[in-house]
Amino acid sequence: MLRLKFSQAVIVGGLAWLSFVDVTAAESTVDFARDIRPILSDNCYACHGPDEQARQAELRLDRQEDLTAEINGHRVVSPGEPQQSELFRRISSSDDERMPPAETGRSVNADQIALIRRWIEQGAKWQPHWSFTPPQRSELPKIKLTQWPRNAIDYFVLARLEQDGLAPSSEADKSTLLRRVTLDLTGLPPKPEEVDAFLADSAADAYERVVDRLLASPRYGERMALDWLDAARFADSDGYQGDGHRTMWPWRDWVIRALNANMPFNQFTLEQLAGDLLPGSTSDQRIATGFHRNHRHNDEDGIIPEEFLVEYVADRTETTATVWLGLTVGCARCHDHKYDPITQREYYQLFAYFNNIAEKGRAHGNAAPIVQLASQQQKEQLTSLDRQIENCRSRLAANPADAAPKTEMEQLEKQRKELENSIPTTMVLQELSEPRQTHLLKRGVYDQPGDAVAPAVPAVLSPSPTDAPVNRLGLAKWLIDPAHPLTARVTVNRYWQLFFGQGLVRTPDDFGSQGERPTHPELLDWLAVEFMQSDWNVKAMHRLIVTSATYRQSSPCSPQLLEKDPENRLLARAPRLRLSAQAIRDQALAASGLLVEQIGGPSVMPYQPAGIWEDVASTSSGYQVAEGRDLYRRSLYTFWKRTVTPPAMAVFDASSRETCTVRQRRTNTPLQALVLMNDVTYVEAARRLAERVMQESPESPDRQLPHMFRLVLGRQPAPDEAALLKKAWNEYRTRFANCPDEARKLVAAGKSPHDPKFDAMNLAAHMVIASTILNLDETITRE
Repeated sequence: MLRLKFSQAVIVGGLAWLSFVDVTAAESTVDFARDIRPILSDNCYACHGPDEQARQAELRLDRQEDLTAEINGHRVVSPGEPQQSELFRRISSSDDERMPPAETGRSVNADQIALIRRWIEQGAKWQPHWSFTPPQRSELPKIKLTQWPRNAIDYFVLARLEQDGLAPSSEADKSTLLRRVTLDLTGLPPKPEEVDAFLADSAADAYERVVDRLLASPRYGERMALDWLDAARFADSDGYQGDGHRTMWPWRDWVIRALNANMPFNQFTLEQLAGDLLPGSTSDQRIATGFHRNHRHNDEDGIIPEEFLVEYVADRTETTATVWLGLTVGCARCHDHKYDPITQREYYQLFAYFNNIAEKGRAHGNAAPIVQLASQQQKEQLTSLDRQIENCRSRLAANPADAAPKTEMEQLEKQRKELENSIPTTMVLQELSEPRQTHLLKRGVYDQPGDAVAPAVPAVLSPSPTDAPVNRLGLAKWLIDPAHPLTARVTVNRYWQLFFGQGLVRTPDDFGSQGERPTHPELLDWLAVEFMQSDWNVKAMHRLIVTSATYRQSSPCSPQLLEKDPENRLLARAPRLRLSAQAIRDQALAASGLLVEQIGGPSVMPYQPAGIWEDVASTSSGYQVAEGRDLYRRSLYTFWKRTVTPPAMAVFDASSRETCTVRQRRTNTPLQALVLMNDVTYVEAARRLAERVMQESPESPDRQLPHMFRLVLGRQPAPDEAALLKKAWNEYRTRFANCPDEARKLVAAGKSPHDPKFDAMNLAAHMVIASTILNLDETITRE
């Protein structure tokens, strides 16, 4: 029943939050940015906002000078005088002059009208949009419960809780906390020996040392890479109807290495946007630019290459804006943005930074520009073959009548070509020697060029550094400039989202006027400034968040707290989050002992229902299920086909990687339970988990079943849980004893060999219990 109430609360949560804001505003000064701009943005900006083509009556309500202007003898807003303010008169009118007009489907309600009236009465003070001004590091707020905070984060959170008469939750128990932070930082559950060590460690800094161990783990980079792959729209295929295969895993492996090495985020940005333009750029820095070759390619017959060349550049432009600016600049491709001060011209000025890549509109697989990824041995072999070929040429030149050198040279050239073809490549960015002219495209159409434009950044944001070149490198330097108002905010917001399920700004892809305001604006700015002042240290920021008292709270929610804060915006408890598709699979493999912890390399093909590729993608070769170790690699390395998202991943809301995604969806459907109960991945994991506990605890089910429970959940079962597991085991043991063929069929699941030393009936009963544990809500949830 509690969960039903929670679901209902989520549906109305936005309204509840607006109501909460209005109550707060009623008790204090009305704030334009917090209280008034959202009303104007929702109801007025479509006709009286930044979009010049859609603007009515030459009236803008998104700029201060227009709000206080006099038009035809009437002042739009007369500070202190609501009745003399045309804005208030129109929204409160009961006749045909009422704004917004009824045909727009928009309306300003009575509470909002009263709020606007009070704002005018209080002097109509205006503030710029919060995200377009550089973040400021405020002093830590004063609090009453001074013993609770563990670091600066907690002061901001607690101050807000105390303001609303709430208290934080108690700290989670050690087993829950260890499982939480291990899943969050590595994407895998803690091992039993890690649980034992933490439970036995009574030192004051025991938890902090666990965090440091996890941050140093190679698994950390793999976990953190997942979100970046979604943002970068990484896949192993081109997309569109043909959806041919490509080789971009070297870029994926670069991301993992960079994250494990704790590459500063500003360098991480520079290398991915413009590594090829850095002085003396290395092979790794060129590979890094694959970030912007991860977009879809179209090789269908009959397409117009010029059209898709524009689409590729638009994809880069809009992905860059989403990832680093948190803005919906794509809305300005066809006209001025209707809600944010970004013009169509400025869209194409950003577009111009990416419109100079040496590529073609029709492309298949690894299309130029590319780099070869020869190993040291392959480089030496190529050098040796080149030397031998040159020697043959010299001998042939000295004695043209001798056929032997010619025959030998042909064989060597054939060997060289075969070797070169076997060397993997990856796509990169590379500038054209002659710059391509960029035009504003009328209505965004590829063959309707308007005025020529040069690369430039939006005027509403900070100016480009004076020493920045006018190319992608200059754009990257602008993004990481300390004066930039958005990059640090947007990035730390996604880090917060990583650990709390929602960002401090709950629209991570929209920091504009239609996005949500931060729930804790001072905390967001403090984190953004801290991030920059730490030299963009990613691991330090992650450590700061997960060592806070805010993160370490327990997650149970009282009815009173649920009623007061249904969406946990005030952070009076830790959130319960359904694990990602990848984490659910990896956890099952890890607990069963099947997981292969090998970093990098070509993508692999784990179990998948037969025939799916052939039914969807027209040019697909058949899906070849992996053998041996490749079958049990982490889900990060799963071959990702855009038109056919791996089905067991898609059911758990994995991104299709068609476009940039910075926010994970979480749904709850019966299909998810069916996958966990029936997919061969989980059935085989259940068998191997059963075999593992029967091997490690051979005494009896009384020891084996709790051990199985602990391998998955990191804790011992409660007495009633243990009793239920034993009861179920007895029932299934009896059933399989009566139906031995069912038992033999069940234990044969999967490609890993069944250990014949285990009795099939006994093993099958253990398998069912293992499957039950892998299906538990607690198992697929980060508590």
